[in-house]
Amino acid sequence: MIEAHATSKYVRTSAQKAGLVLALIRGKDVNGALATLKFTRKAIADDIAKVLRSAIANAQNKDGFSGDVDRLYVSACYANQGPAQKRVRPAPMGRAFRVLKRTAHLTVRVSERPEKVVAIAADAAAPKRRTSRQSAVSSRRTKAKTTTKAKARTKTKKR
Repeated sequence: MIEAHATSKYVRTSAQKAGLVLALIRGKDVNGALATLKFTRKAIADDIAKVLRSAIANAQNKDGFSGDVDRLYVSACYANQGPAQKRVRPAPMGRAFRVLKRTAHLTVRVSERPEKVVAIAADAAAPKRRTSRQSAVSSRRTKAKTTTKAKARTKTKKR
């Protein structure tokens, strides 16, 4: 199973805002993830799509890759907080407010889905039969239900 990742560092957004968009593509196949990012109305979606395309290219260049991009999916994606640029904004009466211009490190990890192997056994095709014990238990349960209903009917008739 092939696994590859790509990281983009010092992207000018907060890790929280990037995490919202990354949560949309986590676990999806790569084609569906790229389509989701294309129609997401967030500015960071373009940067995430670029990182995802880079991760796909990294997976294609690895030894042992099957060559089928449709089997790739986003196995993990996350945004870590990067360094914040500290700036000063003038405030009234000679004061100054500090402004933090945050950055984030975006990481996208793609993996290859394993092929499904389906084994068909001869016994699996035939419908299962009840054993004598199972049928005895079910018949006892049915009897108990009918006797309880009959008792309830007689109580209501006497009144």
